[in-house]
Amino acid sequence: MGFTLLAPTSTGPEDARFDETLIDLAATHGPTAAIWTAKQGLVVPRTYRRHAGFEALCAEYALSGWPVTVRMSGGGIVPQGPGIINVSLAYCIDGNPMDHSEAAYQLLCNVLGDALARLGVQAHAAAVEGSFCDGRFNLAIGQGESIKKVAGTAQLWRRHPTPGYKNRQAVLVHALVLACVDTEQVTHRANAFEQALATDRRYLPGRTVSLHTLVQAGHVHDNNTAADANFLSHLHALLEEYITGATLPPGSLTVS
Repeated sequence: MGFTLLAPTSTGPEDARFDETLIDLAATHGPTAAIWTAKQGLVVPRTYRRHAGFEALCAEYALSGWPVTVRMSGGGIVPQGPGIINVSLAYCIDGNPMDHSEAAYQLLCNVLGDALARLGVQAHAAAVEGSFCDGRFNLAIGQGESIKKVAGTAQLWRRHPTPGYKNRQAVLVHALVLACVDTEQVTHRANAFEQALATDRRYLPGRTVSLHTLVQAGHVHDNNTAADANFLSHLHALLEEYITGATLPPGSLTVS
């Protein structure tokens, strides 16, 4: 048994915390996945709440059309909105999260990497210094000074006590894919928020790249991805193929 992929909703972009609902679905129905888009805005981890003026700044950004959502998973600030695709996988294990967190990231990176390879994009897991929400399980292209991030990842664990299991846990591991988006513009939004919050974090636009930009630049060749809408549809289909065919990591629980 693999992942059950949720059908897209007919209501349009989701709330930025939509995929947290997958945790309970995985705990009750087995491994669950979703490919989805969120409404335009910024998303930050809970640690941002400690900054003075955070709530007032969020109210200001909401009025400007860039509402701020606090997510439960870790990492840093990320943009959401048109041209950004979210990939979320949730499943259960019986054990210590620290013993299984890397396997969860590797599973997600394999799904993303295989889908991108079909587009001719050879991506690998790596930290990309200077990118927003950096981590060693980004999906990136290039090496050294030319490395660029195309997707960021994070995860969230929640304990689900269940008779017959010692330590049943559900994990949500998710990715934000910069599919067809102006990375300079969204990086500017992240920097402006950090500056208004008086933090010392700043991000470099040159450390991220949109997948569709690679296509337009001729770095990859795929006649099916000539237009934005076609590209997003094609990418969605590839992600769906590799999610439904994914093999769960050792120790995963395939039934509720």
